Amino acid sequence: MSAAPLVGYSSSGSEDESEDGRQTRPGNGSHRRGQSPLPRQRFPVPDSVLNMFPGTEEGPEDDSTKHGGRVRTFPHERGNWATHVYVPYEAKEEFLDLLDVLLPHAQTYVPRLVRMEAFHLSLSQSVVLRHHWILPFVQALKARMASFQRTFIGLEVTSGHAQFLDLVSEVDRVMEEFDLTTFYQDPSFHLSLAWCVGDARLQLEGQCLQELQAIVDGFEDAEVLLRVYIEQVRCKSGNKFFSMPLK
Repeated sequence: MSAAPLVGYSSSGSEDESEDGRQTRPGNGSHRRGQSPLPRQRFPVPDSVLNMFPGTEEGPEDDSTKHGGRVRTFPHERGNWATHVYVPYEAKEEFLDLLDVLLPHAQTYVPRLVRMEAFHLSLSQSVVLRHHWILPFVQALKARMASFQRTFIGLEVTSGHAQFLDLVSEVDRVMEEFDLTTFYQDPSFHLSLAWCVGDARLQLEGQCLQELQAIVDGFEDAEVLLRVYIEQVRCKSGNKFFSMPLK
């Protein structure tokens, strides 16, 4: 496709190219003597042209005010997409009822705790992918996940821990293929229920956690309630989501 229609849309207004490709400047005598230079007129790019390029390497802009003051673990750069592999958990009403009891109790120790908007179990750390790596990365993940069976897990994974280690092992192999950081050594898999800005471990450890555990233990049908049926693995890269169903 000819680039001529796009010449007038350069980010620099000081230089343009003539039809034969040579650079010309206003007033340099490139027009014929005795003739006034034709006025320049900029036309909007047609939608049909814009729609030919729906993809972009520009990741979503970061605004910490939109997510409670949380700060990225690495700075946002154009073309870099924060990427995370995880197992989603679709919370049922009974689980949310339990959380409605747990969170207010925990907030008596740490008032700034905020309930999670969605729940998941991580299979990777957050890593940075270039835009053109996203699809090859996801395709490699799908190939690794294809042989895995569905399974049940608990709120803190004790039953099913070995299966999760197998999943992480395959995710790590994909990370290594793309020269990315692998998951933690000897990981403890868990669902995050709430978060806060800053380190609140001292306030939560000990008495608070013992009281929260007692609430869970005394909750009706807690053992069944806190079992999760794992059907898929997901990968989030920037604002894109990819699902990999388990057998």
